[in-house]
Amino acid sequence: MSPPPRLVILDTDPGVDDALALLYLRARSDLTLLAITTVFGNADVGTTTRNALWLRARLSLSAPVHRGADRPLSRPRGRAPVHVHGENGLGDINLSDHNLPPPDAGAAHERIVDLVRAHPGAVTLVAIGPLTNLAQALRAAPDIASLVAGVTIMGGAFGRGNVTPYAEANIHNDPDAAAEVLAAPWPVTLVPLDATLACVLTDAAAHDLARDGGDTGRFALEVTRGYAAAYARHEGLEGCVLHDVAALVSLTAPELFSPRFAPVTVAKQGERIGQTAWAAEGPSVRTLLSVDGPRLAEHFRQAIVSPG
Repeated sequence: MSPPPRLVILDTDPGVDDALALLYLRARSDLTLLAITTVFGNADVGTTTRNALWLRARLSLSAPVHRGADRPLSRPRGRAPVHVHGENGLGDINLSDHNLPPPDAGAAHERIVDLVRAHPGAVTLVAIGPLTNLAQALRAAPDIASLVAGVTIMGGAFGRGNVTPYAEANIHNDPDAAAEVLAAPWPVTLVPLDATLACVLTDAAAHDLARDGGDTGRFALEVTRGYAAAYARHEGLEGCVLHDVAALVSLTAPELFSPRFAPVTVAKQGERIGQTAWAAEGPSVRTLLSVDGPRLAEHFRQAIVSPG
């Protein structure tokens, strides 16, 4: 008898790779999307919430969408990476084909608390944007640290960063929130750039998806074209990186990753702000430092082509 699906709250700032993460979630029968909570990051929170609502309609998802933090805990919000995700946050594809409702009632961090308490021991928080909503939820209800099944975070860099030489974007966007989340007494899995940069959806694979994956595959190709062009310009890459998909795959195919267990700290000042580093004290974090990137990309392709 198969175990019941894992309940997931996706905390997200859509974002092209966030859209791919939703495609993957939709395709997996072993994951149940309980809610989408939005945060600033790849765009302002009004735009990321609009994108989440649009993706919910486009992908025929039923999960509620709750708007979250519009700025870091205690700092000004940084500029959105329009050179990567486009002016509209979704690679500048046409978003005019759905009449969108307002977001569902309740602030993101409040609904995280409510849902974790309603399903004790069963909810995995998957954060693929800045960690402000999670930090606000912890501040409002510290007891949720003992009630979650786990917290999986796409974020951090122990080698080179992607917004500075030291820092990855999600951590850099709110280092104070990241420090609080990584110091909390809950089970954290960190999926940093050290692993995700190996997970590339090549242009050839994206075209294969459009050929073999029906409407979902065609959408994956469409939404990634601007994203892939940005990687070609800035990294010389023939494809795009599956950062956020990797965080979800760590739940369903953990054998693809190699972990290290150790406390992690976040720099909050100076030129290294947002850098993640090993710490001598604190809760142990399961950090997935490497992955079989080609196998993960093929795993993603198979999920889209043969969902279930």
